[in-house]
Amino acid sequence: MNQLAFIGCAHIHTPGFIKAIQRRSSELMVKSVWDHDASRGQHRADELGARFIGDLKTILADPEISAVVICSETDRHQDLVLATVEAQKKLLFVEKPLGMGANDGYAMADVIERAGATFQTGYMVRGGPMVNFIRDHVKRGTFGKVTRVRGSNCHSGALGGWFDTEWRWMADPKQAGVGAFGDLGTHLLDIMIWTMGEVSEATAMLDNGTARYPDCDETGEGLLRFKSGAIGTLAAGWDDVANPVFLMLSGTEGHAAIIDMKLYVTSKKLGSDGTKPWTDLPPEKPAGFEAFLDAATGKPAELVTAREAAYRSAVMEAMYEGARRRSWVTPA
Repeated sequence: MNQLAFIGCAHIHTPGFIKAIQRRSSELMVKSVWDHDASRGQHRADELGARFIGDLKTILADPEISAVVICSETDRHQDLVLATVEAQKKLLFVEKPLGMGANDGYAMADVIERAGATFQTGYMVRGGPMVNFIRDHVKRGTFGKVTRVRGSNCHSGALGGWFDTEWRWMADPKQAGVGAFGDLGTHLLDIMIWTMGEVSEATAMLDNGTARYPDCDETGEGLLRFKSGAIGTLAAGWDDVANPVFLMLSGTEGHAAIIDMKLYVTSKKLGSDGTKPWTDLPPEKPAGFEAFLDAATGKPAELVTAREAAYRSAVMEAMYEGARRRSWVTPA
């Protein structure tokens, strides 16, 4: 039986991760839970049938724990990652975003890489068949030279008060590093970089939206120039009742768009005029936390590297800085 530890239970995805672990109860279990908020940690430990231990060092010194899940507030990630790696734990999941920005993101990546530890974060969108189809055909040149790409990841979290109580810290950029734009936008930013490569310049326009959460962006639009020359735009926020156009990509020889979670493709090479949903797709792949659990149980898994995660934090930081300065910023 593979034994895990939760170190920090603050993130809104924690309940979903607990359910994912419980579905694999024949393969793994959570032995111990730590959180700086003892009542929160005890609550999650009770859900898992695990022990809450108030001393982090005791958990990290336990030789039976083979993997660690870090779901703390983002501003606590660096200390927890360093402590985990120092304790020679070789498999760790750190919920996105990895860092508050470039400095702590790259510092964590350096430590993880030097230790030879295996890392994963919560970029679950990478497993989607439509996203993988688009990425594969960009690499094949099906769409010719890609000139533009647009990602959009929006929901109604602020409208529904999702962050009013238990998850309030996520609407506090001093703890989260970002507001709504960075929280949701990082998923599609990952896909855009994963597909198009590195970014040369970035900026954004952010807004407080409904102002339900003071001093926090609730919505935003980012603008990116990729080193390939393509132009990217990114929408993300908590003030939207729907998110109809998830991903759109256009090139000199074709076009692809995920609209209402259906894929439309225009390409002479594929014999498609974009009038009907494209259904010839690759299978869904485990990604995000599910891929981490595969790795924790010894199964093959496609994981995000710590360096990749740090770069996403750096690009997101550049967009926030661009919004503040109202200018273009080169990511660190």
